[in-house]
Amino acid sequence: MTPRSKPFDPRLDLKVEREVRASAETAWAAWTRPEHIRQWYAPAPGVIAECEIDLRPGGIFRFVPRQPDGTEHVVTCCYLEVDPFRRLVWTDALLPGYRPATTPFFTALMTLEPRGDLTLCTTVAMHGSEGNRDLHDAMGFHDGWGTVLDQLVAFAPGI
Repeated sequence: MTPRSKPFDPRLDLKVEREVRASAETAWAAWTRPEHIRQWYAPAPGVIAECEIDLRPGGIFRFVPRQPDGTEHVVTCCYLEVDPFRRLVWTDALLPGYRPATTPFFTALMTLEPRGDLTLCTTVAMHGSEGNRDLHDAMGFHDGWGTVLDQLVAFAPGI
């Protein structure tokens, strides 16, 4: 079963949505270009210190959030699905080239839905266990991802 065919499961998944005052093409650019990701993808005052994207199934999505105290956390994911202007799916369960990762945590699904002069951006974090879902929630998923999506709302119109 692919992420496309699996419905949202509140026992395993977390979701955040925001409307962006931008076209799906502009929102897509914000999600898929390293120079844009670095501007909004870390909750302020944190920053994205590095970002690497090979936008194709099996390609890398690697980013390094840096906290104000200098703490960094390297996140390396593999794109599973790339449907321009509509949908991105990536996971940390696989490394680039579909190599298995040693400590999988979640798979992310991002969709863009045009709504007139707005685009609804929905992000879902899918987990393999309720424990990982609860851990991600306790780590501040809604505040963190909600903050970065609010930052996307502010950033995208300027692209």
